[in-house]
Amino acid sequence: MTFRLRLRDWLLANDPAFSRLRQASRITATVVISVALLIAFDFIATPLPPAAYGLAITLSIEGGLAVRDRTASEQLVTRILAVVTGVAMVTLASALEGYRHVSDLVFLVVIFVAVYGRAFGQRWFAIGMFAFMSYFTGAYLRPSLEQLPALVLGAGISAAIAHLVRTVLLPDDRYRDLLRAIAGVQQRVDEILHGIAAAARRPILRAADRRRLHALEERLKEAVLMAESFIATDTRRPAPEPGDVSADLAIGLFDIHLAAESVIVLSLQAMPPAAVVGAVLAHDAGEMERGMQSLGEANVKQLEAARALLWLHTVRDRLNRSLADLEAADLDEPHPAPSPKPPAATTRFSLADPALRSAIQITLASGIAMVFGLMLSRERWFWAVLAAFLVFTNTRSRGDTAVKALQRSAGTLAGIVVGLAAASAIGGTVYIVLPLGAACIFLAFNFLPVSYATMTFFVSVVLSLAYSLLGVLTPQLLELRLEETLVGSVAGAAVAFVVFPTKTRTTLDAAIRNWCDKLSDLLEEARRGTSGLDLVSRSQALDRAYRELAAAAKPLGVSWQLVTRPGHVRQTLAVFMGCTYWARIVARKMSQDPESPNDFAAQIEENLKLASKVRETGADYFYRSRSVAAPVERHLPVSRDDAGLGLEMVAVSLERLHSPRVRPAGEERGL
Repeated sequence: MTFRLRLRDWLLANDPAFSRLRQASRITATVVISVALLIAFDFIATPLPPAAYGLAITLSIEGGLAVRDRTASEQLVTRILAVVTGVAMVTLASALEGYRHVSDLVFLVVIFVAVYGRAFGQRWFAIGMFAFMSYFTGAYLRPSLEQLPALVLGAGISAAIAHLVRTVLLPDDRYRDLLRAIAGVQQRVDEILHGIAAAARRPILRAADRRRLHALEERLKEAVLMAESFIATDTRRPAPEPGDVSADLAIGLFDIHLAAESVIVLSLQAMPPAAVVGAVLAHDAGEMERGMQSLGEANVKQLEAARALLWLHTVRDRLNRSLADLEAADLDEPHPAPSPKPPAATTRFSLADPALRSAIQITLASGIAMVFGLMLSRERWFWAVLAAFLVFTNTRSRGDTAVKALQRSAGTLAGIVVGLAAASAIGGTVYIVLPLGAACIFLAFNFLPVSYATMTFFVSVVLSLAYSLLGVLTPQLLELRLEETLVGSVAGAAVAFVVFPTKTRTTLDAAIRNWCDKLSDLLEEARRGTSGLDLVSRSQALDRAYRELAAAAKPLGVSWQLVTRPGHVRQTLAVFMGCTYWARIVARKMSQDPESPNDFAAQIEENLKLASKVRETGADYFYRSRSVAAPVERHLPVSRDDAGLGLEMVAVSLERLHSPRVRPAGEERGL
């Protein structure tokens, strides 16, 4: 295999559909092209103020992050509105420059309106971010009213380039993205097989092997969910119609996910022979059969693990055949995601309105950051407000906000140290600073979906390089930036804990209720005898609900959490994960053969009652102190269809949530 193919496979395994790569490339290309055009205009026509460059760079980044409309025309409308709003905010900041106290108060009003506007849909979220960043840029860089035409030029160029990059240079292509996403799924399945092969060669299964396999399973889940998002199917058909390639792909992805999970579950009980795993990796059917024959019937669990490997090989081949038949025309237009509904009339502008509460929180945090930031510096206090504003973005609870504040502070500290060292070594050489800055921008937004701290680190390096280019870089300036960032982060975290606090427990309660509702929906459909894609889609919805539950519990699992032990959190999540897995077994088996749903009526009714009990108890499961129990000896007979076993194990999983004893996380899935 050539280096190029190995690199492609590695990228797909770590970034399915190249989604992170494409987002980072879009933002970097927009920034680079916009700055290059402004430099050209500077040389050809008239010199431009630094504020024009600052606004263009800021809006280029926001244009790549915040504008998420479904179609190109909708994106264009959002960009036009956002640029008009941004120019208006810069003009307002410039007009109020001589009245700094008034300007500070107006900044808080802009923050309030920008945050409250998020409740009215994704477009207004983007416009709010443009408004905030534009006023921030205007107040920070202080352009004069005479410089406004240059700022309008910078904002217009950034919006135009962002749109061209998004629609022409690096456009979305659902057919291409689906192919890449499925290739990413296959790469992550291979990672699982390599992990099992390595563990099978050892005489004893180590705890590290268990953790690695569970981590690989989570990575596979992410890739499958992404691939599924590119497929639009009619989930109300009783079965896929002949020739319906998109439906075949949807079921194929479901099957490969389920088969890979089954391989992990059974391998953790009894590792299959390494030779069989190697044969599956090599797609050698003859070697697989010889390996199976050598096992005989002596070790039932090991034999079942080997059968699960054969099942995985079969569904992978079937998925590849469906993929070979796929054409771009087979992918129907997806249904647009529903936009958030405006607040109901009964709650609008009342403290019961979550949007209003969030706007008050962020505005108050920004105000506190402004006051303490001004005590440190009249010129640089904007960094504190920026930190206070951003630590609330995309957070679910006060624990989320605290974690993000810590990540921003740590990333800033590390970035300042590295940035100062790099800038000192380079010495402000423009031909090195510019490409290095572009590389750091790319890395920052490539890592944004993975690590906020890493993103903050690279942004801090870029700022250090920019200051060196302007000739104003000093250790004292970077120290001040760190202090202002700490002020904003602490202000944000403090407000999150004191003013309208959304506890992690509250967020977990909502996530558990949603998970239980999705499980009940699946069981109700199974009781009705529903088959085909509908039952599969119910299971996919349950899987997404589990992902939301895991995200809601994430603040409890960090090492500095004082409420509970991270190990206990992982144990409880593993129970929900196991139940989600067995529900997927039920969905797949009953979607294939729903002829006798009444045989399972009593089991389904029992599971519905248990799900209702779990829904009532909610987040308390994550806060109870429980000890370790012996594992339940069950395994999945992949050689036969058995929805009954799946229903039984759903009940076992739900009952374990109420048990005073829970087994170790390493054994959670080995039922």
